[in-house]
Amino acid sequence: MSDNGRMVSATIEELSAVVAGQTVPRRFLETLNQRSDVTGLRAMAGDSPDAWDTWTWGEIGVLVARAAAGLQHHGVQRGQRVLLLMKNRPEFHWLDLAIQFLGATAVSIYNSSAREEITYLALHSEAQVAIVDPGDFVQRVQDVRADLPDLRTVFVLGALGSQLQTNEAKHLAHPSVLPYEELLAHGSADLVALADQTDPNDLATVIYTSGTTGPPKGVMLTQYNIVYTIEQLRRCLGFDPDELSGIRIISYLPMAHIAERMNSHYLAATYGLTVTTCPEVGQIAAYAREVRPEMIFGVPRVWEKVHAGVNAALAADPEKQARFQEGLDLALSIKADERAGVATKDQLETWAFLDAVAFSTVRQLVGLDAVRIAISGAAPLGRDVLEWFNAVGVPLSEIYGMSESSGPMTWAPHAIKPGTVGPAIPGCEVRLGDDGEVMCRGGNVFAGYLKDPKKTAEAIIDGWLHSGDIGEIDEDGYLRIVDRKKELIITAGGKNISPANLEGSLKAVPLIGQAAAIGDGRRFVSAVLVLDPELAPAWAARNGLADLSLPELAAHPDVLAEVQRGVDEVNKQFAPVEQIRRFVLVGDEWLPDSDLLTPTSKLKRRGVLARYGAVIEELYA
Repeated sequence: MSDNGRMVSATIEELSAVVAGQTVPRRFLETLNQRSDVTGLRAMAGDSPDAWDTWTWGEIGVLVARAAAGLQHHGVQRGQRVLLLMKNRPEFHWLDLAIQFLGATAVSIYNSSAREEITYLALHSEAQVAIVDPGDFVQRVQDVRADLPDLRTVFVLGALGSQLQTNEAKHLAHPSVLPYEELLAHGSADLVALADQTDPNDLATVIYTSGTTGPPKGVMLTQYNIVYTIEQLRRCLGFDPDELSGIRIISYLPMAHIAERMNSHYLAATYGLTVTTCPEVGQIAAYAREVRPEMIFGVPRVWEKVHAGVNAALAADPEKQARFQEGLDLALSIKADERAGVATKDQLETWAFLDAVAFSTVRQLVGLDAVRIAISGAAPLGRDVLEWFNAVGVPLSEIYGMSESSGPMTWAPHAIKPGTVGPAIPGCEVRLGDDGEVMCRGGNVFAGYLKDPKKTAEAIIDGWLHSGDIGEIDEDGYLRIVDRKKELIITAGGKNISPANLEGSLKAVPLIGQAAAIGDGRRFVSAVLVLDPELAPAWAARNGLADLSLPELAAHPDVLAEVQRGVDEVNKQFAPVEQIRRFVLVGDEWLPDSDLLTPTSKLKRRGVLARYGAVIEELYA
C-alpha cells in the first residue's frame, strides 16, 4: 500500500508512459509467470456450498491456450468479433482472454437480451462466432440465425447432447452448432507468440450501452484503454501488486457491464485475484457468506437490499432494534468526525466497543466481515445508506464513470466524502462545462462508437468526453452528480428539477424501495413509489397487517398514511416547487433488466411512464 493508504496520483502523461506497449495478453503472461499457483477461479460444484471447483492461474493459462487454438481452427482471425452470451461462469474468463490473444474482440451481451436485441447486436458487431450457454440461450440465438449471415459457428457450453432431447432439436442439430468440447480439441496455441502480435490499438471489447435513450451504442475499448484503466484502479486502491494477488472477489453482475468486466476480469487476470463466479445476481447474499469477499462491487440496489434486510431482521425485536439504533447514531457521529480528522481517542475506542458488541456480528452475518474495499456504482446511492455501512465498519465508497470512460472517472476509496463520488482518479482530468456537464479526458476515454462517427463526435469534443451528467465540484475537488442532462424535469412553470435527488431521498423512507419522480411539463411534481419487498412485510407484521400481500398493503390506508409521513419529511429538504405533491403507491417489485430498470438497476423512465401512464394521469386530473 502507499505510504498514507491513499491512492497514488499521476498525470495523463505519466500514466501513459507507465503502460506504453502493454496489452491485456502481455500482462496476463506476467500473471502466469509470477502467480501461476494462485487460485484464479472458483465455482460452486453443483448446488452444494461445501464443494467447489477451482482453477489456478496456471491452469487457466492452459485453457486459454487451448481455447485460442480452437478459435483459430474455426477461423477466428485478428479484427473479428466473437459474441459471448452466458451466465457468470469460469469459462467466460479463459474464452475472453483467448479471443484477445488472437487480436479479435469479445462482445458480451446481457443474458436477458430478447431475440430482436440479439439480432441487432450480432448484426451491428458483425459477430462471426458465438459462444453461448445451453437451453434458452442457444435457442434465442438459433431462432434468429436466418437473419445473421455473418454468424458462422455457435459453440454451446454444457451438455449439448441433453439439449438435443428437447423440442428445439431441429435448431440445435444445425451443423454449425458445436459443443464447447470441440473448441478445446485442437491442441494449444503459443500464447507468447500470440501476445507478441497484440497491439495497444487492438480493439479489446465492444460494450453495448443499455439503450435507455435509443438503440444500444457499441462502445469501443482498446487494449490501451484497458491497461491504462487497470493502472488507474490499482493506484486508487493503493495496493502493491503482491497485495492484489489472491484477493477474494465475487463475479455476479453481467459481464456485459463495464464495471463487472473491469473488476472481476481484466483486473483479476492482470494481478492474479481470486474470482468466485456466481451465476445468478439473486444468489449474491449466499455467496458473500461463503466467500467472505475482500473486495466487492455492487449497484445501489445490492447495498439497499443488504441495508433493508438487516433493518427488517432487527425490527423483529423492538428492544434490540432500539439498542442497535442508539449505537448506530453514536457511530454515525464518530465516523463523521473521523472523516473530518477530528475524532478523539475516546470516540475511536467507543466505536471499537460498538464494533465488538454489535457491528462485527452484522458484518459477519451478511458476509462482509473481510471486506477491505466496498464499491457502489452505476447509479446514485442514498447518502444515508452509504453512511450506515461506514458506521457499521464496511468501507463503502461511491465510484463514478461510464462505459465510455472504461468504467471509472472519479473515486476515492480511502478518503470517502458521503454525498460525492470522489475526485478525479489518477491519470484522468475532470472538469465541468459551462452548463455544469461533467467532462473528462485521459487514456481511459474510449476510441469511439462502433460504426457511428456522428455520435462519437458528439461525445468527444476536443479530446474531452462529455458524460451527459450535470455535476458540481467542491473545494476539495470532489464531484457530486446532480442529474442526467437529458433527464432534468422542467415543470410547466419553467423550473428545472433534479429527479435523481428527489428519488434518492424518497428511497430513504423505510417503506419505499423504488421511486420515480414525475413532472416534466406538468404543473407540479408527483411520484410513483414502490413498497420495499423486505421492509414493508416486516412493518406490516408489527402493525397487524401480516396477512396482506404487497399490492394489498399498497392500497391500505395505514400504509398510505405511513408513506405520506415519510414523503412529508422528504419534502422539507426541498423548495416548495420541487416537493412531491401527490404520489401513487404500488406493490409491484421492480426487477433489474426489465421494462422499468436496466440490468444495473438504473431507472427506465420511458418504461415507468408506459406502465403507469393511466395512474399518473389520474394524479394530474
